Amino acid sequence: MSAAEAGGVFRRARGRTLDAFPSEKEREWKGPFYFIQGADPQFGLMKAWSTGDSDSGGDEWGQEIRLTEQAVQAINKLKPKPRFFVLCGDLIHAMPGMPWRKEQTADLQRVLTQVDSDIPLVLVSGNHDVGNTPTPETVAEFQQTWGDDYFSFWVGGVLCLVLNSQFWYDASRCPALKQAQDQWLDQQLSIVGQHKCQHAIVFQHIPLFLRSIDEDDDYFNLTKSVRKEIANKLAGAGVTAVFSGHYHRNAGGTYQNLDMVVSSAIGCQLGQDTHGLRVVVVTAKKIVHRYYSLDELSEKGIEDDLSGPDEGKVTAPDSLFIVHFHWFFTLLETTPVYHPLLK
Repeated sequence: MSAAEAGGVFRRARGRTLDAFPSEKEREWKGPFYFIQGADPQFGLMKAWSTGDSDSGGDEWGQEIRLTEQAVQAINKLKPKPRFFVLCGDLIHAMPGMPWRKEQTADLQRVLTQVDSDIPLVLVSGNHDVGNTPTPETVAEFQQTWGDDYFSFWVGGVLCLVLNSQFWYDASRCPALKQAQDQWLDQQLSIVGQHKCQHAIVFQHIPLFLRSIDEDDDYFNLTKSVRKEIANKLAGAGVTAVFSGHYHRNAGGTYQNLDMVVSSAIGCQLGQDTHGLRVVVVTAKKIVHRYYSLDELSEKGIEDDLSGPDEGKVTAPDSLFIVHFHWFFTLLETTPVYHPLLK
């Protein structure tokens, strides 16, 4: 199934924007809201990792199908509904040109068509989606299947920037594409720098860093020189947070006023975390978040936290909204999260 055949479910990005959110209606701050972040469903990795052959395409992905279906079902039950559901890359495991890529893509699209049509999907490219060293051809394939690899959209007065972090990892075979994204990003950040949005949030696959801006280079972060350049650019413009995946573990830290949030995977876990999703609450002054296991979100949800005397009024003033999240914020105070305002 192609994204076009799936109709409006995928709401694919085109022309560097997302048609799910008309910008003229979404540029004004209208009150707090929340969204769901996931990462790395990566159909095929669990089998490949278990056999010690993670470079293969992964010839089985039934576990990932079940986990992603559980994630979708949990999201669909949330009340009020999240404004959107963003998947931060590595949608499938098979790299461009590898066996099983077409089949993994078809199965993931089938599962994602089950997302409530009132909850727009935001799809981010990862290294397994465009290749460790992307080319114009692999980027074009991603665009044809999932939509633009980088774009922006407004939601409730917040400017969201979706980036192709693979260009910062290795753009040796597509330097013109990297240059185009860099120029586009500078244009977008000029809007942020002029304080024309309540917050600015970045979504990308590879974290800038896992814990500290000065940490050693690693497969799971960007090189020190690159990360510092980008972090300075984002922080200098006033970006509030960067949400990523790739690490298959929860991590994160802060740099200046920039929050680096690294979420573990829906699919294969490489550490002690469990399959899950991150609930992100956006208020006028801050962005707070907590990682939920899929079982916890499926069984308990956050419905009670979002209801009350004004059930579902997610556009209420911050104080009332936080009352609706009273239990959620209590958990935030007692659960390790990576946010400077909660330390």
